[in-house]
Amino acid sequence: MTAVTDHTDHADRPDQPGEDHLENTSPEEGTSENDLSGDASSKDESKGEDQNEGDQAKDQAKAKVKAEKSAGDSEPPAEEGLPENTPSGDIHARVEPQEAEHARVKDDDPSARAEGGPAWDDGLIARRVSETATAQAAPVETKPAVQDPPAPLAYDGALRSRLDALRELVGLSRTRLDSRTLAEAGRVLDEAAARRRLSGQHTVVAIAGATGSGKSQLFNALAGVAISETGVRRPTTAAPIACSWSDGAATLIDRLGIPGRLRRRPLQSPEAEAQLRGLVLVDLPDHDSAAVQHREHVDRILALVDAVIWVVDPEKYADAIIHERYLRPMAGHAEVMFVVLNQVDRLPGEAADQVLDDLRRLLDEDGIALGEYGEPGATVLALSALTGDGVGELRESLGQFVAERGAAARRISADVDAAAARLRPVYATGRRTGLSEEARDEFAARLADAVGAVAAGDAAERAWRRNANRACGTPWLRLWRWYEDRREPPTGRLPVRAPADEEATARQRVEQAVRTVADRAAYGLPAPWAQAVREAAARGAQGLPEALDEMAARATAPVGRPPRPGWWPVAVFAQASMTILQVIGGLWLLGQIIGVTSPNLGVPVLLMVAGIIGGPAVEWSSRMAARGPARRYGLEAERRLREAAAGCGRARVLDPVAAELLRYREVREQYVRVTGAASASVG
Repeated sequence: MTAVTDHTDHADRPDQPGEDHLENTSPEEGTSENDLSGDASSKDESKGEDQNEGDQAKDQAKAKVKAEKSAGDSEPPAEEGLPENTPSGDIHARVEPQEAEHARVKDDDPSARAEGGPAWDDGLIARRVSETATAQAAPVETKPAVQDPPAPLAYDGALRSRLDALRELVGLSRTRLDSRTLAEAGRVLDEAAARRRLSGQHTVVAIAGATGSGKSQLFNALAGVAISETGVRRPTTAAPIACSWSDGAATLIDRLGIPGRLRRRPLQSPEAEAQLRGLVLVDLPDHDSAAVQHREHVDRILALVDAVIWVVDPEKYADAIIHERYLRPMAGHAEVMFVVLNQVDRLPGEAADQVLDDLRRLLDEDGIALGEYGEPGATVLALSALTGDGVGELRESLGQFVAERGAAARRISADVDAAAARLRPVYATGRRTGLSEEARDEFAARLADAVGAVAAGDAAERAWRRNANRACGTPWLRLWRWYEDRREPPTGRLPVRAPADEEATARQRVEQAVRTVADRAAYGLPAPWAQAVREAAARGAQGLPEALDEMAARATAPVGRPPRPGWWPVAVFAQASMTILQVIGGLWLLGQIIGVTSPNLGVPVLLMVAGIIGGPAVEWSSRMAARGPARRYGLEAERRLREAAAGCGRARVLDPVAAELLRYREVREQYVRVTGAASASVG
């Protein structure tokens, strides 16, 4: 080691004669160097001195490199991409390009690995330690060159069920909701799937705060090494910096988009490092920075980390920016949130407790549950990163939080809750939905009225009575009606085309019936699903009037004479008997008049009177008896037309509307599954 130091001194002083170096070098060393150089003219005395001078220069350069590798530079050059005023403490977490080259050489050299150099497998920058820090720090355990990847994150059954329900919900809703409405739910599903594939043994925690809140100072205090730049110049933190307490977190940091030059490792005692093993701490830029890129970094990484530590100071703890833009929207993430009141050393007396109580009040107004008295919620602490007061309590709380290995799942669960809350207006309104039987019956009645079902029933009833009168009426009356029918045009019996105004009225009735049933079906539905119901009804209404006309024509088409009741033959026989009596009596009187028969007016007159009175009596009796069958026949015709109209309306309007309502009920059930324990409150 002394020889290395001497070589370093000679190399740093060019005015030192070369003979001094030769005096400190043994002949065996000189011979070895000459042999390694492969100089073929080493025996030439005239060239020996030149060769010795060249070997001396080489020895000086090699000694300088060995000195740099063993002791390190006291003032290493600033790393490319880091701020110029990065503090240089006892421990430096940065590396030069040539040091990276030496590290690669050591990784390839078995002897270098045998000296105890760590081989990081997660892409983190190696640590540079000064001589003083090396003496104070605990020896670093050699890491194996190849390590098994950490176990991926595992969700419990309840969270998996909620994620599956959210995925099904998004799939069922894509044709009814726009992409912007489902964007947040899709992002949550993507992030949940991405986080599940990564390490479940690490917890990514971000430190966020406003300008001057001291978050970088707290970051350094937790890491035990000056990693993040602190100072009065604002903004100080221009890019997020990651610090990992254990290996295997490279993929998690890659997900955050933090480059390798901004990844650090803390240098602490084994006890302190074991307390936070598995922690990946990220120092974010100021969320209220004037630079837009800084705020974009904050918003992007806050959506990816497992937990967040909000650092506030006594001056800005009530700032509307942090409460309205971050804390209030993230109220559902209280279980993965720490709120730290920093710089309490600036508050005199009991002012720190008063400010802390006021901070708790503001958090309660933001809807953030506080983790007090053993209840789940945000952890609120007061500390001073400058003096170290309260940092140990935060470290202990953070260590317990990381050791639970549940922050990632709780963060995803909170994201699902937030996505469900955003989707609530499009899935739940607190009203009863659906199409009642009363609305269906009213729709069928409106269609029946439009096609004239009542009129068709009345016409069928009149037709039945007319047929009964023809069969049971007197022949003289039927002869008279036949004569009247021959004299008058047959416009009253043949079907004629409805006037134009009557057709327009029927079409308006159909359209009104469709609008009414669509409004009733859409009542109580969220706007997108109500619109889908109305559109389905409108599509079904196209061509419905024409279909109803064709159906009515088929339903009212004549199929022959109406059916006859059982008493019909008796009435016909009685009417025929009365007619025969009239004919016999008339012929008898005629025979008496012409002298064919003996005069006897009583019997023929009695027969004629019986026939004349009996015929109308039979006809009247038949008419009275035909009322019931005729009415039933008309009602049956009306019923058939109503059913036909209802079937046409059901196939074209009600079934598509019912399909939309069924789809809504399906997504509603999935939404209830997404909300989980809060399903009981879904209206």
